[in-house]
Amino acid sequence: MNTENIIEIMTADLQKALKKPLKDRQWAMAIDLKKCIGCHACTTGCMSENMTPPGIQYRPVREEEIGTFPNVALRFLPRPCMQCEKPPCTAVCPVKATYKREDGITVIDYNKCVGCRYCLVACPYGARSADVGNYYTGKFKKNTYEVEASEEYGKQWARKNHFCSPIGNARKCHFCMHRIDKGKLPRCVTTCLGHATFFGDISDPDSFIVKATAKYNTFKFKESLGTHPRVIYIV
Repeated sequence: MNTENIIEIMTADLQKALKKPLKDRQWAMAIDLKKCIGCHACTTGCMSENMTPPGIQYRPVREEEIGTFPNVALRFLPRPCMQCEKPPCTAVCPVKATYKREDGITVIDYNKCVGCRYCLVACPYGARSADVGNYYTGKFKKNTYEVEASEEYGKQWARKNHFCSPIGNARKCHFCMHRIDKGKLPRCVTTCLGHATFFGDISDPDSFIVKATAKYNTFKFKESLGTHPRVIYIV
């Protein structure tokens, strides 16, 4: 099966799921570590999609050297938000700005977030960041993320001043919710050069993601914590 067909199949699965009520579709992501080549295309694609400033990456790729010299190799581990079924981050938010949608996506209400950063500390995966506002001065001040609006959560968030969201807020991966609600796959899925990232509705037994994760050995990162992540790694 070529890459174009996989993308088309996952897109069809997504659009099929959107016909169901929100609570009846359950989004999940699978990452095939055998196919990940460490190109970081998913990271840059995500940063472009969500206009994240320096230091804020929703989809970092961790690198680890394995083996014994001279027989060494690099192993790569993409680390988006795990979209936990039991997220520790939601319980600590004093203003209920972060919550879980019925379709399994944990989101942040930028209009409610007060920037206390409790959720950053509570997340065992380090998947949340704080947007502190200003990053460049001088001639770079009026470029890209310093002035351009982010389109997260289906709304344009203009970076006007330090009191204007998303400046001052906690930020995280949300499976490109603004894309999937329109029938488009998350940006990291479509930009993955190794074709290692899958996305779909795990409540549909006929979906590509369910079939792909049933074929191979899989694990969930720090599953012993009882968070029940919705990101599945294929090994």
